[in-house]
Amino acid sequence: KEGRFQEYYLMHGLGAQLAEALAHILHKQIRIDLQILKDEEAFLKDIKKSSFQGCRYSFGYPACPELSYNKIIFELLKPERFGITLSESFLMVPEQTTTAMVLYHPEAKYF
Repeated sequence: KEGRFQEYYLMHGLGAQLAEALAHILHKQIRIDLQILKDEEAFLKDIKKSSFQGCRYSFGYPACPELSYNKIIFELLKPERFGITLSESFLMVPEQTTTAMVLYHPEAKYF
């Protein structure tokens, strides 16, 4: 609707931050479950600590730039059940949909 750009941008930003926060929480919870906490406490207060074991890789980012691999995720997980679709350019809809491969090898790093 006309004149609601500010509201859209605020909601878009909130959605992006909530998706990222949930990814951090899940990443931390898996480290807790695997008992691979490295200089971390076993609860979420240090969720954004930058030094921890494991990395999250997502298609479309520098380490995994090929978005077409999202099609494989769709074939395996069938996210359409939850209303998530894949565009012709392999972007997920809704826009804030997040997927990642989480690796916990001690030498995993971003490149």
